[in-house]
Formats: sequence, structure tokens, C-alpha cells
Amino acid sequence: MLHHHRAQFPALANKIYFNYGGQGPMPQGAMDAITQTQAYIQEIGPFGAEAYGWISPQMQATKQAIASLFNVPNDTITFTGNVTIGCNIGMWGIDWQPGDHLLLSDCEHPGVIATAGEISRRFGVEVSTCPLMATLNAGDPVSIIAENLRPKTRLVVLSHVLWNTGQVLPIDKIADICRNNNSLLLVDAAQSAGVLPLNLTELGVDFYAFTGHKWLCGPAGVGGLYVRREAREQLQPTFIGLDGVITNNQAQPIDWQPDGRRYEVSTLATPLYVSLREAIATHNQWGTAEARYQQICKNSTYLWHQLTNLPNIKCLKNSPPQSGLVSFQLTNDQPNVKLVKFLESQKILTRTIANPSCIRVSVHYLTLESEIDTLIETIKQFLS
Repeated sequence: MLHHHRAQFPALANKIYFNYGGQGPMPQGAMDAITQTQAYIQEIGPFGAEAYGWISPQMQATKQAIASLFNVPNDTITFTGNVTIGCNIGMWGIDWQPGDHLLLSDCEHPGVIATAGEISRRFGVEVSTCPLMATLNAGDPVSIIAENLRPKTRLVVLSHVLWNTGQVLPIDKIADICRNNNSLLLVDAAQSAGVLPLNLTELGVDFYAFTGHKWLCGPAGVGGLYVRREAREQLQPTFIGLDGVITNNQAQPIDWQPDGRRYEVSTLATPLYVSLREAIATHNQWGTAEARYQQICKNSTYLWHQLTNLPNIKCLKNSPPQSGLVSFQLTNDQPNVKLVKFLESQKILTRTIANPSCIRVSVHYLTLESEIDTLIETIKQFLS
């Protein structure tokens, strides 16, 4: 069944792919949706009543598909271009005052770290980092975050799945302690959307920034931001465009849209969002979000066990990971990049991570056990 399903993903036919955490391979239906949607828009418009009468329900259908994936109301979803844009909306939209505090972990993406630094410079906000990397195998990330909260912590920014180590944070418990401290919680979902079965309403997060081009295997340039209804009035628009405002009969803006549209700009790339919807539908053909997650964990566990049996290999996590990211290090003084280049010469795609210095392998529900076996055998060749 999986072999038949994988046939819809052309990129999987001529290589062994372990970079879903960087960018997922698109199903043929999602690629076709781009060209077909663009061709139809050009045929009927592209600018006119007929075109916009067709585009609007298409975009709404994609928003519904995303909302269903996250188990949230449609009106809480904002279209963006990627995770970083969503994080920027969530970080810049706070009414920052000098002396306010912004808390990050030591496993956040450089785009988030740089944004925090610029907010600090412009507004006199204090930015600090809590040590979550050390809790991968021992320690309690919830306690660490609680210890680092301050009375003036306005925003906490964390990844749901840490992009370097693959650790899954207990976001529901973290959301509770943030709320008790009157701190907002923004979650970077780059490595969780399309991996974990999600119910953002139950998680209690305020903001959840995600992308469509990684584990969901959609096109580059599409993503979104979930904003909890109760947190909406605490987040002002960062990027402003016609789609986000209500105008009067003189075309003058008089208010923000009452839903997720208030953070959107104009001229969204309709073909890309239709393509993302098709990619989500393709995954749903294979199984539920829970079934897909269980297969991801089965694959990552199998890979982890195989790696731990190899000499000169040390997995960062000392137990099977609960995500699709498996990171390991070479212990024989060989540079990580040398192994990654060797693997790519054999058409096996992985990547290096700088901090901590390691090699990261991304396994999907689409990954075959035989592909993992080939990876292990090729690493053995490199080490011999």
C-alpha cells in the first residue's frame, strides 16, 4: 500500500530522501494543482468578478483544510508564506515597552533569534535564553521555562519539535505556566506541523506558526499562523494590506478584519494554496494524522536502533525519538559534512546541523524500512 502511495511523489523515485525537515517532496497532484489553477485563473481573469468569485471559495477551502488539520475554527487561521513570517507577525505584533522581557530557548531557529535581537534593539526589550538543549535526555523543560519566566515576560517563543535534536516539548504544560504568568506563547511549528497529530485548542497555545513545504510536502511559499481568539486583541497587525482591513464606501480603512485575515496582505498566491490543500488531501488518503505519526515514530525508532548498533556513531538522544528527526554524531574525529557529502554521492540526502554539531536524518511515514537499511549500510561503508 505504501509503495503504491509513494508513486504519487516523483522525487522519491530516484533517490533516498531524508530531508523532510528541510523541504518535503511534492505529490504529483499538488504540482498539477499549481499549473491547473494558474491556467484557469488566466482563462477567466485574472482580475475580475468571475476570477475573484472563483478564487475566494478556493482559498477558504484551503483554510478549512488547515483548520481541520489543527482542530481549530477557520477564523483563527492566517495565510503566510512560511514559518518565519508567522513568527515575525507574532513577535512584532506585541505592544512592546522598555523593560519588557522576551524568552527563547537555546534551540530556536536563527530567524527567530535575529528577530528577537532586533526587537530588543528597537524597543529596549530584554531577551534571555533558557537551556532546553540539556533536557534532551534528562531534566524537565517545563521547570526550566518556569524558572526563567519573569513578572514582565510578555512573550515566550519555543519550537514544538526542536529542529536540531528532534525533542518534542510538552507544549500543553508550558502553555499552562505561561498563562499563569500572563505571558503569551508563540510556537514555531516548522518540525511539528505534518508530524504530530495536533489539537491546538487543547494545547492552549496563543500563536502557532507553521509551513506547508516541509512535512506536509506542499510548495515553497505557503504557510500560516494560528492565533487563539482570546489572544487576537493582544496582537496587532505587523504587515498590513487590503485583505486585512475593513473599508468604508470611500475605500478608507476603518477597522481590522475580525478574524485571521487581519494579519494578511493582498495578492496571495492562490495556486500555491490550492496545491497545499491537495498535498494535505494526499496524506489523508494514506491514513489519519495519528496513523501517520505512529508510522513516523516506528521509522525513527527503527533508525535509532540501527544507528546505536554502529561503531563510531552516537545518537544525541539516548532513547528512540518521538518525532521524525534523528540526530547523531561521529565519534572518530571525521567531519560530519564529509559523511553527508558521501551519502549524497550515493543519492542519499541528509544534512548537517551546526549547534549541536551533528547529522540530522528526517524520516516520514513515506520512508521505507529498506531505505533506512540502505542508509545504515552506506554509513558502514564510509566508516570502514
